[in-house]
Amino acid sequence: MKLLREHSNLNVTWVVFSARSRRKREAEQSARAFLNGNSRPTILVKDFKDSFFPSQSAAIKRFFERLKKDIQPDLVLTHFLEDRHQDHRLLAELTWNTFRNHLILEYEIPKYEGDLQQPNIFVPLDDEVCHEKVSRICRFFQTQANKHWFSADLLYGLMRVRGIECASQTRHAEAFHCRKMVV
Repeated sequence: MKLLREHSNLNVTWVVFSARSRRKREAEQSARAFLNGNSRPTILVKDFKDSFFPSQSAAIKRFFERLKKDIQPDLVLTHFLEDRHQDHRLLAELTWNTFRNHLILEYEIPKYEGDLQQPNIFVPLDDEVCHEKVSRICRFFQTQANKHWFSADLLYGLMRVRGIECASQTRHAEAFHCRKMVV
C-alpha cells in the first residue's frame, strides 16, 4: 500500500484466484481500494474452487502461462512458499515456476495452521498506513469475519512484532520472504 501510494504510475495487475459471488465483490472492492490512485490497475478475478486448488493444478498452471505472456512484472507478490494451506502453497509454487526471472516477495498470512516463520525483508509502516490497511481488510473481507483468526488486533499485532524485529522507528512493519534477489 505504501509502495502504491508513492508510485501511483505503476502498472499493477491484481489477481484473485478463487472468488465467487460475495467473495468476488469483496475481492474487486478491496483491490480497487488498495489500488486507489494507481493510474493503470488491472484486476483479474478467477473462480477456481476454493480449497481444491491441488486437484485443479493443470487449469491453474495454464492460467499462469497465459498471464506470463500478458505481463512482465518488476515485482511479484505471492503467498509464502511454505504456507500450509494447500491453495496458498500451490499458488506460490506456480508463481516460482512461472516467474523465474522476476523479483518475488512472499507475504505471510497469520492463520490456524501456525506457519509463520522468520522473514528477511521488512518495510516499516507508519500508524496511518497500519490503520488504513487493517481497516480496509476488516471492512472488505466480511466473509472472513466469522473466522476465529480474523481480527484487527491480530493484524496490528503481527505488524508490531515485525516492527520489533526490524527496529522500526515507526514501531510497525510488514514483512516478506525473499528467496532470490539479483542486485
